[in-house]
Amino acid sequence: MVTSEKPASRPQSLCFNVYAKDCPTRMVLDRLGDKWALLVLDRLQNDVVRFNALKRDIHGISQKVLSQVLKNLERDGLILRTAYPTVPVTVEYSLKPLGTTLIEAVSSLTHWAETHMSEIQAAQHLYDASKG
Repeated sequence: MVTSEKPASRPQSLCFNVYAKDCPTRMVLDRLGDKWALLVLDRLQNDVVRFNALKRDIHGISQKVLSQVLKNLERDGLILRTAYPTVPVTVEYSLKPLGTTLIEAVSSLTHWAETHMSEIQAAQHLYDASKG
């Protein structure tokens, strides 16, 4: 018999089930599966970065999308937004300790794509040729 109750001895971190359709971890996975969020987190791994520098460094991201990604990552407790009372306002972003726990995985994933892109493109070409 399958039950939805969680065993009392399960650690708190294991009380969530990513395979359950209503599990809040799905929202986190959705956020971390977003290319822009991954690129922002990867860019912040070693530096405190201003908004315009992020926009300049992450080619193709619009101001609106970058703003939304930053708000979501801040809401999730992964990054820190620091505003300074200058004219115009200076805003800097950095990783919070929780965000730092993701950096190894984020960096591995983003740079894995760079390392293996030639192999992926070759596989795509073979697949497309066999279907066409």
